Amino acid sequence: MATVAQWVEGARPRTLPNAIAPVIAGTGAAAWLGAAVWWKALLALLVSVALIIGVNYANDYSDGIRGTDDERAGPVRLVGARLAAPRAVLTAALISLGVAGLAGVALALASNPWLIVAGAVCIAAAWFYTGGSKPYGYLGLGEVAVFVFFGLVAVCGTQYTQALRVDWVGLALAVAMGSLSSAVLVANNLRDIPTDTVSGKITLAVRLGDTRTRRLYLGLLVVAGLSTVALAFATPWALAGLAAAPLAARAARPVVTGAVGPALIPVLRDTGLTMLVLATCAAVALGLG
Repeated sequence: MATVAQWVEGARPRTLPNAIAPVIAGTGAAAWLGAAVWWKALLALLVSVALIIGVNYANDYSDGIRGTDDERAGPVRLVGARLAAPRAVLTAALISLGVAGLAGVALALASNPWLIVAGAVCIAAAWFYTGGSKPYGYLGLGEVAVFVFFGLVAVCGTQYTQALRVDWVGLALAVAMGSLSSAVLVANNLRDIPTDTVSGKITLAVRLGDTRTRRLYLGLLVVAGLSTVALAFATPWALAGLAAAPLAARAARPVVTGAVGPALIPVLRDTGLTMLVLATCAAVALGLG
């Protein structure tokens, strides 16, 4: 039976910045429009965090029963390592996704009911990433989905629920957050190229190969940086987001130097921290601007 610490590790806490940073950014974009609403921001945060935990447990379950996680270079997986029964991990996934769904319905009813449809699409995307008979995560589409759902949808959705509109500032932040969220997955899949190739999980990294995957990671960091610079057209104070540059450089170092296997694990942490610093600095600047 898995310990509490193993269940926490199975939730993959290193990915939580992917959920938290877009809500901070979206709230900053709403503040730029003079429309930030703290309790809606908290509801959006609950939706985002519960969704990513649900995604992680669902991936653990689906990959585990397929045998994809039997040999891993990354953090422990509950089903793959035989630490928890598949049904228990599936239950944890469904509970998390259920919490995300309930919080999402409450947020939609307080903002615009049509958002319930968008929320349903997000939950379906969370499950079919590695679930179902033809998971899109096995077709090299994971990074696209992360960019859309933890970038465009998360940031613009957070701004919309508070301001009831989206402007170019929110879109620029969405591109920055989506790029960094995708970069986290690129780094994860770069590490797993050898084991994913053997197990038949055809991620984008497997399709591109080692060298081009590293270039893609660096390209996504550049896009995030350029999006942040673009915010200076709204207020020069938004350039405070570039305070995340040293963290981005630290995240990129193992990728640039050719690190492999477990040596790439810190890249996920540092890319996530880059997201949090960029989102927080930009949001504060926009709120004050």
